[in-house]
Amino acid sequence: MTAIALRQYTTVTSGGASETAGFVASKIGQSLRQLQDSYALGQHAKGSLNELYQVFEECRQANWDGYGAAPVSMRAVRSAHGFLEALPLGAPAPSIGAEPDGHITLEWHHSLRRTLSISVSPEGDLHYAALVGASKACGTEPFFGEVPKEIMGLMRRVTSA
Repeated sequence: MTAIALRQYTTVTSGGASETAGFVASKIGQSLRQLQDSYALGQHAKGSLNELYQVFEECRQANWDGYGAAPVSMRAVRSAHGFLEALPLGAPAPSIGAEPDGHITLEWHHSLRRTLSISVSPEGDLHYAALVGASKACGTEPFFGEVPKEIMGLMRRVTSA
């Protein structure tokens, strides 16, 4: 997103009309720009963050899929944003989407037999399922600012050449 798009984005999502709401929206926009411009996030993560916020814009209203889907909440976006930010430098970027329950989905797909899907809840739970050859793995891990070892290991196995 450009700085102008971020400013518009935060104004639209602030929901307030007071001077304080404008100040908060401005600070959110500054924070988003700083995160996107940081060295640690790199170009892949910038693209992923743009994709994340694009998914949010498209899916933040109830029934966004025409089949009664729950809206994606800002809490789910924050959780996914934190996860993306925690990925190590050079990690492959996931495809990002929304799920009918309002969660954000992050997917790494190498082939039919090498894929990883993570559903990020608003509470920060990471529900994952992976297929690596004949091996299957699934579970739930809490997100506390670092990518859980189990998920990082699966990501390496799925995306390795």
